[in-house]
Amino acid sequence: MDVIAAIATPAQPGAIGILRLSGQGCATVAGRVCRMKNGAPLSEAPNRKVCLASLLDRQGRIIDEILAVYSRAPGTYTGEDTVELHCHGSPAVLAAGLDALFAAGARQAGPGEFTKRAFLNGRMDLTQAEAVVDLIDAESADAAANAAGQVGGALLRKIDPLYDMMMDICSHFHAVLDYPDEEIPDFRLSAFRESLQGASNTLWTLHGSFARGQFLRRGVKAVILGRPNAGKSSLLNALAGYERVIVTEIPGTTRDTVEETVRLGCVTLRLMDTAGIRETEDRIEAMGVARSIAGAKEAELSLFVCDGAQPLTQEDQAAIRAAMEAPCAIGLINKSDLGTTISPKDLPFDTVLTICAKDGSGLDALKTEVEARFGTEGRVDGSILTNVRQAAAVERAARAVDGAIGSMQAGMTPDAVLLDVEAAMEALGEITGRTVREDITNRIFERFCVGK
Repeated sequence: MDVIAAIATPAQPGAIGILRLSGQGCATVAGRVCRMKNGAPLSEAPNRKVCLASLLDRQGRIIDEILAVYSRAPGTYTGEDTVELHCHGSPAVLAAGLDALFAAGARQAGPGEFTKRAFLNGRMDLTQAEAVVDLIDAESADAAANAAGQVGGALLRKIDPLYDMMMDICSHFHAVLDYPDEEIPDFRLSAFRESLQGASNTLWTLHGSFARGQFLRRGVKAVILGRPNAGKSSLLNALAGYERVIVTEIPGTTRDTVEETVRLGCVTLRLMDTAGIRETEDRIEAMGVARSIAGAKEAELSLFVCDGAQPLTQEDQAAIRAAMEAPCAIGLINKSDLGTTISPKDLPFDTVLTICAKDGSGLDALKTEVEARFGTEGRVDGSILTNVRQAAAVERAARAVDGAIGSMQAGMTPDAVLLDVEAAMEALGEITGRTVREDITNRIFERFCVGK
C-alpha cells in the first residue's frame, strides 16, 4: 500500500501535535522532511525509540524541533511500518509539515484509513475497529471503559466461540454428506440442541444490553417540564453546576428551549429546559410552549417540576400530561424550603421526589433514581452493545438460531435446519468482519476522523 499521512491531533493550538504516517517506505518519506540530530537517516533509527530531529518545510527550512518515532511492521497499530513526528502543537507548523510530507511522496489519509489498514492487516477485528470511534467520542468514564473493553476484544470473545461452534456443526454435516466412505462420526442433529440453545441465550442477552448501551454512548434525552416559575431553570442550573439559564421571579422568563449536557451520577443527560407550559397571548412564548410539548414526545426521560408551596393548577395538569408522554417520567415537588402543600400521592408518577433546586437538597435522591433507570448494571468491561449495526446483526443471528431450534423441534431434516445456522453465521460474521461486504466496511470507516 502507498504511504499515507495525516495530522493525528485536534486542529487547534496545543502543547503537542502529531503527524502520523503509515505504509511501506514511510520512514524514507518522513526522512526527507525530518533531519535527525545524530546525522543518521530516519530509516535506520532504532525500532520504537524516540529520536530528536528537526522538521523541515517544503522549502527545506527548519520549522520545529521535534521527536520522531519509527515503528516497524508488523508490531504496529496498522500492521505496517509507521512513523510519528511529535511537534509543538502549532496548527501552522503541523500544516506546513504535512504539506512537506505530501511533497516528499505521501498522500492524505482518508477518514479512518489508519484503523481500516489495521483491520485489513489483521491487527484488529471489526468490533475492535468500530470501538475506536466510541472510545474517541466517549463522554464519560463508563463509556470509555466499555469502548476500551471492546477495543481489547470483549465482543470478539463473546461472538467468535458461537461462530466457531456453528461452523463445526455445518462442517461436520457436510463432511458426512460429501465423504460417505470416510470414517467420520455420524451426524446427529439432536447432539447440538443444547449448544444452539446456549447460543440463543447469549445472543439475546447481548442484544438486551443495547438499550442501556445507547444511553451509555450518547446519553439520555431528558426534558424538564412544568408551569412558569415552578423552578425548572433553577433545577437545570443546579444539575449543570453553574448559572446556565437566567432565573427571575417574572413568569415566562424562559421562552425557548435551552439545552445542556449534564452528568447525574454515572448517567449523561442531554437535558432540555423548556418554556413554562401555560396559555399565553405572547406569540414567542406560545412557540416556546409548543416546543416544550414536542420535546416531551421525543424525550426518553421527563422531569415534571411543580412549586410545592402552592396548590396544583390547570397549568400544572397540562405539564403533567406532557410529561407523561415520555417513556420514563419522574415527578419533582420543588421549593421544599418554603414548605409543601402538595403530597407525592397528588401526582400520577411512579416516582415522586421532594427537592429544593435552590439549595440542592433532594438531588442525591434524583441521581440515585436516574442511575437505577438508565445506569449500567455491574462492571463496565466492553460487554455492553452500543453499535446500531452490530445490534441489528446480533438480532438477526439470534432469530436465525431460534429458527434452527424450532425447525429441529419440528423434526425437519438437517439440511433445512442448517440453513438457519448458516444465516446466523453470516450475521455474526458481519459483526466481526469475517463475512462483511466491502461496501459495509467502507461505510463503517467513513465515521472516523482523519488521522485515526
